Amino acid sequence: MFHRLEVSVLPPGFRWAAQLQVRINGEEVVAEAVGEGGRGPFAKEALPADGHGPLWATGEGRRVVLGEPECTGGCCGYLSVFVQRHGGMVEWSDWQVPVDKVRPPAFHFDAAQYDAELIRALTDRRWQVYRSD
Repeated sequence: MFHRLEVSVLPPGFRWAAQLQVRINGEEVVAEAVGEGGRGPFAKEALPADGHGPLWATGEGRRVVLGEPECTGGCCGYLSVFVQRHGGMVEWSDWQVPVDKVRPPAFHFDAAQYDAELIRALTDRRWQVYRSD
């Protein structure tokens, strides 16, 4: 059975620029792992206009930073995951988490659903209305 990825963009707040909200099977994974006051990936970096964002899965896997706690990743560590495509499946595994946080399990996504969700999130540029730069 495959997991289901959902990506949305949260508007900017007092402290952070617009950032991604990442849900797997309806559960928010970044907020839980970075704790209150932490942040997810910035939308501008994760969903660049040219479409070549870090979440795109290829056969050559790579580590993707998904967030950091309020005290910064340099202090307590970042939330990151290894993302790799295996044919018709995308795998998120080998999580690294901030100090004292619970490591999520590996997740496996149907590659077609995963790609469709990233394309949907990428083409919905409403979050840019909030940009200040």
